[in-house]
Amino acid sequence: MTQAPLAEQLRPKTLSEYAGQEHLVGKNAIISKLLNHAKKTGSFPSLIFWGPPGTGKTTLARLIAKELGTTFYEFSAVNTSTKEIENVIPRPQHPTVRGYPSPQLEMLSSPTSPTSVLQPPLIFIDEIHRFNKAQQDKLLPHIEKGNLIFIGATTENPSFEVIGPLLSRTRVLVLNQHSTEDLENILSRATKHLEVTLEENAHNFLIGSSNGDARVMLNVLEISVQISPSSPISLTTLEQALQKRQLSFDLQGEEFYNTISALHKSIRGSDPDAALYWLARMLEAGQDPLYIARRLIRAAAEDIGLADPQALAITNTAFESCNKIGMPECNVILAQAVVYLAKAPKSNALYMAYNQAAADVHQHGNLPVPMHIRNTPTKLMKELGYGKNYDYYHSPTGEKKSEINYLPEKLKGKKYITNKLKQKVE
Repeated sequence: MTQAPLAEQLRPKTLSEYAGQEHLVGKNAIISKLLNHAKKTGSFPSLIFWGPPGTGKTTLARLIAKELGTTFYEFSAVNTSTKEIENVIPRPQHPTVRGYPSPQLEMLSSPTSPTSVLQPPLIFIDEIHRFNKAQQDKLLPHIEKGNLIFIGATTENPSFEVIGPLLSRTRVLVLNQHSTEDLENILSRATKHLEVTLEENAHNFLIGSSNGDARVMLNVLEISVQISPSSPISLTTLEQALQKRQLSFDLQGEEFYNTISALHKSIRGSDPDAALYWLARMLEAGQDPLYIARRLIRAAAEDIGLADPQALAITNTAFESCNKIGMPECNVILAQAVVYLAKAPKSNALYMAYNQAAADVHQHGNLPVPMHIRNTPTKLMKELGYGKNYDYYHSPTGEKKSEINYLPEKLKGKKYITNKLKQKVE
């Protein structure tokens, strides 16, 4: 029989063994209070766990089921149909969960125990964001009627990936990336379990390279023991097991938006060092350089604008250069553009001016174009007054004649461009 992976072998059996997430499972934290309340009333709410991989979402759901003394069913939205889930949900005529077999269920408490008969089953769905709207909708009546305790887990922002009606029936709890102290505790248990030790530099490398993901750390440790059973385990062995340091960066998920936001805000805040770091975070994780280049073009126009018009030209050139040579050679091209933008003078005056003009467009609709600046391609249009009294004027200084109006009559005299921005243009 194949031995369970190390992460599964070390999975905590009680809440006291659970590492980290003190803000949720500490003495006076929310889950502890909910469990105490459930033991008095028999009522426990449905929850959604949101957090990075390897932070203990599945383990925590299992431990809650154990504390409640109820049956635990575990599913993954990746390969589960809603019908399979509905098969294990007790119906009114069946007060217990007995008689609803499923190949994907795992029972952590005996369904014949008194508490299991009274308590609805806890159904845990990992990767709940993988369910589409219709699939999520099917869970609603069961949660509403109290036929189950639902816990969903996701690495994606529930605001975007979970439908509103399901969010309104659940409480979202955020699990944080494991701290170094959490990982130290987990690693200590693992080395004792395997009866191995680590060289000091190997120990530090393993903690740092896991990026707060306990599962990654344990998997690398387990492979290291398999390829080199002698103790202490060296840094070379760990590097061989890891192959490449894990970078916690989802190319389409929450971390993606957080990181690109950090790059843009670092540029806006004139911090070239931070901007360079966030650029490296994305490139080294495999982000498309052309996407980054497009975002830099936007930053050049939005946050620098006419304070340094050359910024737009530089970012556009960076895009074209990245398109020609690709990664990894184009990394320094993007680095040059990022540092230039971060060190450039900043002005969002043009961005704000456009937003004001757009607001007037939406507020006033299609205001008529003044007759004197209308196009006159036909004789009839000229006879109707199109283009009448148009002043064919070119200003050598870029100043507008005050007596001529180019705006719709309703907006006559409206100013979007401030004197400060005019000076930038000059």
